[in-house]
Amino acid sequence: MLTYNDYAESASALCRKLGGFCPEVLIILGSGLGNLGDRLKDPVAVPYSEVPHMKYSTAPGHKGRFLAGVLGGKNVLMMQGRLHFYEGWAAEDAVFPIRLAKLMGVEKLIVTNAAGGINTEYKPGELMLISDFIKLNAVNPLIGPNMEEFGPRFPDMSKVFDREYMGLFRSVAEAHGERVHEGVYFYCTGPQYETPAEIRAMRILGADAVGMSTVPECIAARHCGMRILGITLVTNMAAGILDKPLSGEEVIEAGNAASERLSGYVAEFLGAME
Repeated sequence: MLTYNDYAESASALCRKLGGFCPEVLIILGSGLGNLGDRLKDPVAVPYSEVPHMKYSTAPGHKGRFLAGVLGGKNVLMMQGRLHFYEGWAAEDAVFPIRLAKLMGVEKLIVTNAAGGINTEYKPGELMLISDFIKLNAVNPLIGPNMEEFGPRFPDMSKVFDREYMGLFRSVAEAHGERVHEGVYFYCTGPQYETPAEIRAMRILGADAVGMSTVPECIAARHCGMRILGITLVTNMAAGILDKPLSGEEVIEAGNAASERLSGYVAEFLGAME
């Protein structure tokens, strides 16, 4: 299990590699959404392998590196590729970058993901602002001794996602004629896609979209006291809704198709964010 000193060592190492760059916002990019990095001004890239104690990305479409630079007038630290529990990493490994960023002074998180639509009113290619999440599995990055330096033993999760940020992003997207949903994200570990019966159960429980990421990072970020904006790209309809099999290639293709427009919205949001 990692210690606070391990996180501090890693934060110092990454700061040195970034030449003293001080990020204000951490952005985690989901499958097929890595092109936002192309918008950074004078970016500096650091592979995860060069950061002490940090694991690496193995998921398709995840480059596995940090990018640092200016976007929308804000100093941004960007993750091109996240760490998933299904890759074999522990929950604390998956949220390692959150705590690393916190020690670098980051107080704001934008987390994006590609997910399957459960709500039948959604269509592939549409965006959903995450208003809440459902996690019924045992994957939790806070299990074990609590690090008081990051947050309390029992952090409140009643308002994980920042309402002000949600409203601001919605106004940015709608100014471009974008239809933006607001809904509940259901977290599954993967790597298999869910069964049609599971999707029916999730709908009964109130879920609007389902995916294999995001929730562990958001739990850790709230533990650290960060303000969070969560954006889901609905890349496909979940199992059983359409009479077709699901594939990872479909998810990445849909992410690539939406990447440019979503990147533009995020850049505008950063420019307007206080």
